[in-house]
Amino acid sequence: MFTHNVLRNRSAELSEAERLLLESAISHTQTFRAGETVVRQGVPVDISTLLVQGLMTRHVDAHDGRRHLVAVHLPGDFVDLHAYALKQLDHEVGALSDITVAVFRHAELERIQLQDMQLTRRLWFLTLLDAAMHRQWICRLASLNALQRVAHFLCEMNARLLAIDASDGHSFALPMTQADIGEVCGLTNVHVNRVLRQLREMGLCQMRAAQVQIHDLPGLAATALFDPEYLYLNRRIAMRATAPSGVPHD
Repeated sequence: MFTHNVLRNRSAELSEAERLLLESAISHTQTFRAGETVVRQGVPVDISTLLVQGLMTRHVDAHDGRRHLVAVHLPGDFVDLHAYALKQLDHEVGALSDITVAVFRHAELERIQLQDMQLTRRLWFLTLLDAAMHRQWICRLASLNALQRVAHFLCEMNARLLAIDASDGHSFALPMTQADIGEVCGLTNVHVNRVLRQLREMGLCQMRAAQVQIHDLPGLAATALFDPEYLYLNRRIAMRATAPSGVPHD
């Protein structure tokens, strides 16, 4: 089921009936290779995409040619649901890794809106969740130092991947380069390299070959000043996102 990870382990979850209705609205699936653009800025669209597999980004291209990552999306994220209302985006959406997306025509989203108000609220929740994460990213850049920024981003990715069973709380795949992490955290590639070395030397975590190993999750979360409240996870996953290994996972 392509919608399996939508709102999975969040404070607002889909019922089986809502999931089936959402599944019925999928027009088709599509694949993109890493680096390809999925939605271009300013181009009118009549579809929205749900990420099924892989990682996607929202990014803004500056006038000097530099790319700025403003979001990283995981399976289950309704990446450009905003386009249903806006009809075009003020940023680009791209494939960070090889991806598969489920495509929803806006006419089908309109049908859902008329047919099921509760599911419509769930979809609205998804856009509000995106906004909550955007606010946290802005706060991270404005108030945290370099070490805290990287630690916070890694804690966030671990928490979000825990929700879709793609992290065990100690290890997860993160197919991002140090340059990508630098764009997220407002740091240079060299600075990210230095911070990752510092996190390793502190015994908190290490990143090697697109794999993150967390050695001390409570310590990493404390360093990052990380509180997963803004992710609206259910209580069990929220506890696992910061808890020591002795706390039961289930």
